[in-house]
Amino acid sequence: AVAAGPRAALGGFQVAAREGSGEGLTVEVADVAGEGGGEDGFTLVVRRGEHAEETFEVSAKRSQRAYVVAVVREKSRLIVVEEPAGSAAVPRPGNQTVAVPPPTGAGSLLPATLNPAQYVGDSADRTGFAGLEAVDEVTMLAVPDLMSAYEQGAIDAEGVKAVQLAMIAHCELMGNRVALIDPLPELNPQEVKDWRQTGAGYDSKYAALYYPWIKVADPSTGRTRFVPPSGAMAGVWARNDDSRGVHKAPANEVVRGAVELAVNLTKNENDLLNPIGVNCIRAFPGRGIRVWGARTLSSDPAWRYLNVRRLFNYLEESILIGTQWVVFEPNDDALWARIRRTISAFLVNEWRKGALFGLTPDEAFYVKCDRETNPAEGIDAGQVVCEVGIAPVKPAEFVIFRLAQFSGGTSLVNE
Repeated sequence: AVAAGPRAALGGFQVAAREGSGEGLTVEVADVAGEGGGEDGFTLVVRRGEHAEETFEVSAKRSQRAYVVAVVREKSRLIVVEEPAGSAAVPRPGNQTVAVPPPTGAGSLLPATLNPAQYVGDSADRTGFAGLEAVDEVTMLAVPDLMSAYEQGAIDAEGVKAVQLAMIAHCELMGNRVALIDPLPELNPQEVKDWRQTGAGYDSKYAALYYPWIKVADPSTGRTRFVPPSGAMAGVWARNDDSRGVHKAPANEVVRGAVELAVNLTKNENDLLNPIGVNCIRAFPGRGIRVWGARTLSSDPAWRYLNVRRLFNYLEESILIGTQWVVFEPNDDALWARIRRTISAFLVNEWRKGALFGLTPDEAFYVKCDRETNPAEGIDAGQVVCEVGIAPVKPAEFVIFRLAQFSGGTSLVNE
């Protein structure tokens, strides 16, 4: 069952809270703004305290597309509205505010409030995402349930920002993973632009932001619902890594399982958001719903592209693991030569896969491990230093065609 709480009367209808919707919900019936509602139309506002969580323009007539029972069943994540069994027609409820009884038992999934520290956790106790400091294999960090807590009023926008800043700090500390950041729900393109630049203002090469939310099937209810995009984007990254390689930008990829987008973005809106690091998800006729951005949240042009950051993470981790045999070996010219051969062989393979830019290996990378990088004082300190430089491939974000009309070999018009 989708509703866990007792029913409350809403005129001739009944209203109940969904599982996990939390406490403190009220439902307000108000007149439709303007003249388009008709005698059966009304506005249904779901509030938690003074905050309006959901608003629907609905009708009490079954024959209308905006029939209140159908609209709420399809779109609301907090309540259900039911009609009396066997009733031929239910009149429009009068303007009123009704308190919705909270769900009972296991339906109340979240506490009344959540502290950002509960998400961050403690590395020593292995709690929260700080506990992931002990797991070297992690390459991406997402906290989609943070938005569930925000929707249910368990955490406010400042708390969301604190958790997301902690996610970014965790990824920067570890240096081998990237945070997937979700925007707040129900933002239009201009609002998400303002939130990105002034509300959040994150600047990190270890974080990526995706917009808008996506609608997916919810197996627990048999319905569809809008969810934050980070979970689906983590799946896109993993699929792209497996099929193409980490060097290929995880963009122009189908978002599997996505039924609809919360906002259908235009090209102009995409052009507004992409330069500020908001990776858009767009619906294309005949091509499905696709990821249409591959940027980090960094203001540094060198780390603008997500695949460059993740390629460096992959190469660094692979080289560190592949050279563990070096520890406690005699620190001399023979060791340095073996290190150069080992790393060069690995990078040649990556170059052949298309991960590095250049017509030859010499153009794609260099490996320097000799007396210059390892002076006597470094050897005395027990250190061996190897310098590696690579030229990563970058995505073709903009494909430009120059068209011209020709007549008798003479160019007439350039476009």
